[in-house]
Order: sequence, then C-alpha cells, then structure tokens
Amino acid sequence: MPQLDAIGAIVADLDVSISFYRKLGLRFPDDPDPEGHGHAEATLAGGLRFLLDTEESVKSFAPEWSPPTGSPRAGLAFLCESAEDVDRMYGELVEAGATGIKPPWDAFWGQRYAQLHDPDGNGVDLFAPLPT
Repeated sequence: MPQLDAIGAIVADLDVSISFYRKLGLRFPDDPDPEGHGHAEATLAGGLRFLLDTEESVKSFAPEWSPPTGSPRAGLAFLCESAEDVDRMYGELVEAGATGIKPPWDAFWGQRYAQLHDPDGNGVDLFAPLPT
C-alpha cells in the first residue's frame, strides 16, 4: 500500500519561499540546495517531508508546465499555540510580503482562523482553538 511521504510546492524563488516557510517553523537545512538543482526539503513531524522545487527545475523535465491561475485548490494549515499567536503570525507574514486573504476572525467552529497566500499564491491557513 502506498504511503504519503511528501507534499510539494512549485515556487518561483526558492530563497523567498524558504524564508516564508521558516517563519512558520519549517526547518530547512542551512544550505538547502547544495547541488543547485532548485530543490529544498524540510522534514516535518512524523517524517513527512515538505518539498520546494523551482519553476525552472520543474520545466527541466516537464517543459510544458505552466503556473496555475485563479484561486488555489489546495492549502496548508498551521496550528498555532493560541488565538493571539494566529493574530501575531498573520501580521508578521503579511508585513514580510505574504498576501493577506482573510484577517484573523473567530470562526463558528471554535477556532481563531486566518487565511493568506504564500509568495507563489498557495493557500496558507493559520488556526488555534478558541478558549472555552
């Protein structure tokens, strides 16, 4: 039976994307692309990997590839330590250049929630349980 091992994103600028995801706690190596292939990865809890590949790298083996248009069809959701942490992290990421989509709000399902796009337009959600 196949096992999910990695989640990947195609990015325009590897350094910009690594910087963005490091702010969210992902740990990339100090030299994330030592061979210069436009690829970097961070190992997540449980061993799942998060991969970043540049558009140039992808086009080297799939020259017909082009960036998608419109709204993202997938996104990543990051659990924050508290409702205040959702607000702080949203502000820091938007200040650092992320596109804010929906500022933090108290969602009816019991979480402080916020939505933004990473530097390449991929959906990123921030959330934390609301105090009961």
